[in-house]
Amino acid sequence: MKDRRARRRAETQEEILRIALDVMAEEGVAALTMATVARRLGVQPPSLYKYFPSRAAVYDALFERGQLGYLHAVRQAAEGMEPGLEAMGASLEAGARWIMGNQVLAQLLFWRPVPGFRPSEQAYAPALGIHAHFKGLIEGAVARGEVHQDAAGEEGLALAASLIAGVVSQQLANQPEAGYEDGAYTRLVPRLPGIFAASYPCRGKGRKMPGERVN
Repeated sequence: MKDRRARRRAETQEEILRIALDVMAEEGVAALTMATVARRLGVQPPSLYKYFPSRAAVYDALFERGQLGYLHAVRQAAEGMEPGLEAMGASLEAGARWIMGNQVLAQLLFWRPVPGFRPSEQAYAPALGIHAHFKGLIEGAVARGEVHQDAAGEEGLALAASLIAGVVSQQLANQPEAGYEDGAYTRLVPRLPGIFAASYPCRGKGRKMPGERVN
């Protein structure tokens, strides 16, 4: 009996999250209300609070789900590859493809469209895994002599995140209906590892490091 109730509860929670995504896609991520979800589910609004105590809790569950999906995509893309720029490129492409296929969740994850919403520690944990994943790939690139060691610092990680965020932001702003291969901006993703490497060239290759003085 308890297993049956737990299964029903899980199924209802899944349905609530599915409906919430539909509402966010149709009306905007910040336009989600518990009343709208309840109406579409065919229940009174107070009934929803048995499954999610607030609208923020719904956002939190979706945020965690999205981060887990993105983390799985970038990890799977680099599986079996040596850490380095090639694996970084594969992960960046997989992440961009995931975003194009999950645009509503991506807005919640990366663009802060809901005033006042802050993910819980549990929901944010996969984001730390994403950070660690790319840090490991960049450290691998350093070990392989593909980039300078400074690339593995926080500034380098911020640059890598900014490069992919800039591309997908432009894509979603200008051509949200385009496929990954057809997008005017997503087609630039394969160039990003090279742009990143050019920002942190190894010494001895005829180029100076950013900010480095030439004697």
